[in-house]
Amino acid sequence: MKHSHIPPPLVSRETEHRLRQYADLVLRWNRTINLISKGDEPHIWTRHIEDSLNLIPHLPQTFSHAIDLGSGAGFPGLVLAIATNQSFVLIESDQRKAAFLREAARVTGAPATIHAVRAESANLPPAPLITARALAPLATLLSWAHPLLAPGGCCVFPKGRTAEDELTVARRQWHMHVEQWPSPLDPSAHILRLSEIARV
Repeated sequence: MKHSHIPPPLVSRETEHRLRQYADLVLRWNRTINLISKGDEPHIWTRHIEDSLNLIPHLPQTFSHAIDLGSGAGFPGLVLAIATNQSFVLIESDQRKAAFLREAARVTGAPATIHAVRAESANLPPAPLITARALAPLATLLSWAHPLLAPGGCCVFPKGRTAEDELTVARRQWHMHVEQWPSPLDPSAHILRLSEIARV
């Protein structure tokens, strides 16, 4: 399957090669495990990989490691581990998806560790950065992320057109500093960066 070319500013040629290896692996495993919808297969670059890469400008400039909740096929956590070469802990409760993530990390050399546990029961040392994509409403996400977030850390979550509604609901339970940007791929979607998170 021919992949579209990733715009040059996003990643180096070597990183693009590793992302191509990863995309091919997703498509291969997708025949036996439901990693992405069949309809998304021709659009894996724009819909999943570029969408994950678009988080990079909004990550902290430096961070020791990150935790990605509900990693699924590896969006955005494994893509970010490949692209930033920073250590990511990927949390995915589905054993078969976790097996895929381990193989993908091995093949691409991504600095990723995989834990096959549910996000709400993950017991890990706190990280300065938490990511998650298409996992749960924001209020629920924050209840899972908060125990895993190091003091002074932030959460970066891509959100669809319900972002404002989710923020309204979440603010009833959480105090937080909110920064948001429109998604480069979909003006109705947003990238949220949340910090100073505390229960109301």
